[in-house]
Amino acid sequence: MSTLTGKTLFITGASRGIGRAIALRAARDGANVAIVAKSSRPNPKLEGTIHSVAEEVEAAGGKGLAVQCDIREEDQVRAAVAATVDAFGGIDILVNNASAIWLKGVLDTPMKRYDLMQEVNARGTFLCSQACLPHLLRARNPHILSLSPPLNLKPKWWGPHTAYSYAKMGMSLMVLGIAEEFGPQGVAVNALWPRTVIATDAIRMIPGVDAAQCRTPDIVADAAHAILVRRADNFFGHFLVDDDVLFAAGVTDLSHYAVDPSQPLLPDLFLDP
Repeated sequence: MSTLTGKTLFITGASRGIGRAIALRAARDGANVAIVAKSSRPNPKLEGTIHSVAEEVEAAGGKGLAVQCDIREEDQVRAAVAATVDAFGGIDILVNNASAIWLKGVLDTPMKRYDLMQEVNARGTFLCSQACLPHLLRARNPHILSLSPPLNLKPKWWGPHTAYSYAKMGMSLMVLGIAEEFGPQGVAVNALWPRTVIATDAIRMIPGVDAAQCRTPDIVADAAHAILVRRADNFFGHFLVDDDVLFAAGVTDLSHYAVDPSQPLLPDLFLDP
């Protein structure tokens, strides 16, 4: 399979950034896309809403469904899944993209921020996976793809921002466990992480990051597409990096993904040289 034509994707955090890019890449194949996020009204500080992305999906050739949902709320997640199934007849792919970030040390991390990251990142991944799995198990080529890093317990990735590392690695631990349980049942459960910092709104949370030294979300979207068109059988438990995926797919020139090709790229967190 080389296309997502007719497939139904449930993408969390899809109103902007990487989630939006993955949605639009699938839409160009003619996929059905549930844009699942909290952003239903325009925000002067943040671009994009579930409705604007649904319109972009339609314009790109897919079918879009705007679903307002806070993935911390179980009832809302289950209602969002039900709405997607009602609209498109099932779910083929879950993309766990929604995430919260706070890159500060222990004394500078309010418990409200700690709780938010735990509820959105690890718990949200678990809840959305749990809600979608009954439908994925009936799909012909089911995938769960989480935007989370390779598991890494080196202290240098934990000391500066223990709470965020714990929350993000929590997503990766969910991938590990869900893959072990459902991979043998034919669900491709994997993780994807960028090699470099990606130019999204989240970079404002990272001190000293210049957008000119980032890649665009399109590189993650293209890598996600290359993963999601693969046969799901016996393809699970992998922690993949975007440019490795594209190199394996035969893409050798990545310069067009750079915001400014003349600038050196900033490596993302959690990846050792």
